Parts: sequence; structure tokens; C-alpha cells
Amino acid sequence: MSILHPLGPAPRPGFEFATLAGGCFWCLESVFEELVGVVDVESGYSNGHTENPDYRQVCSGTTGYAEAVRIEFDPARIEFRQLLEVFFAIHDPTTPNRQGNDVGPQYRSAIFHHSESQRVEAAQFLQEAKRLFEDDLVTQLEQVARYVRAELHHQEYFRHNPTQGYCMFVIGPKVEKFRRSFARMRRAGTG
Repeated sequence: MSILHPLGPAPRPGFEFATLAGGCFWCLESVFEELVGVVDVESGYSNGHTENPDYRQVCSGTTGYAEAVRIEFDPARIEFRQLLEVFFAIHDPTTPNRQGNDVGPQYRSAIFHHSESQRVEAAQFLQEAKRLFEDDLVTQLEQVARYVRAELHHQEYFRHNPTQGYCMFVIGPKVEKFRRSFARMRRAGTG
């Protein structure tokens, strides 16, 4: 998808961006790239305060950035709400600054909205989602701010490194759960 063609500063005509953070961006990217209506997806860092951080800086937890994915999607084929439904199925929105063994503010759960309509829809979704979880939701809802594309070797990581340990034991099971739960929404020829 985006490994050779980075997303532009704005979506292409007729498309929208969604930027979501829910732990490791490799996990999120590997799921969202299989959805019908997703035009492109890339791993990056969002809503921090450092100019052009790299992975090591973000992992320090001091930059304010969250590992995130930026999704370019066709709203005529997939709704923003459907992206949020998938997002909440593949990460834990109840653990502050943590997803599994990944700990730190860079792994926080967040929806970074690109428009007022996305903000309203995400706020409504969060309100409705509260009843689905025993613990309180910690997902942050913020306007997307500074966004930096992650380094090239982080793009399409799962696709290019399926036998790497983290991919086999963390990403693989999440992708399989997604494939079972959202089979009707998957792009033909994926996985």
C-alpha cells in the first residue's frame, strides 16, 4: 500500500483521512489495509511536540507522540464509524498508556479527528461504547495535530516480516481475530 507512496498532506479528492492510535502501529496497519474502502494506510506518529521525531525518540515516551496509523478511505465504501468499530475490536481502549506488553504514552488509545463531523461521530461512538466494557474507556479524542510518517522499514511491517517473533505471537493473532470477526468487510485477495 503506502510503502513506496507516502500519503500526502491531504487526502485525494473524494477521500478522507482517519488517524487512530491503539498501541503498536504495526498491528493497526496490518488490519486496516485489509478493509474494503481503505485506499491506503501508513504507520506514523501523531500529536506530539517534537519536530520530526524518529522511532527511538517516540519510544522514549518523551515526545508526546502516539504510534498511530493514518488511513485514507473512501467514505462511499466504508464509513468512519465502521473504522472505529474495527479499531475498538482490535485494541484495548481501557488501559491507559498500554497495549499488552507495550507500555508508555506512545501506546495510548486515541482518535485524532480531522473534522468537526469526525469529532461528533467519534464522541457519540465513545459514549455508546462505554456500555460494552466493564472498565472505563481511556481513549482520547483530540484534533489531529502534528503528524509524522514513520520510517520506511515500519511500513507494511507485518506483510514483510511475518515470521518475526512479534509478528507471529502478537500481530498474527490480532489479524486472525479481525478476519473472523469482520470477514464481510475484508478486501478480496487479502490474507
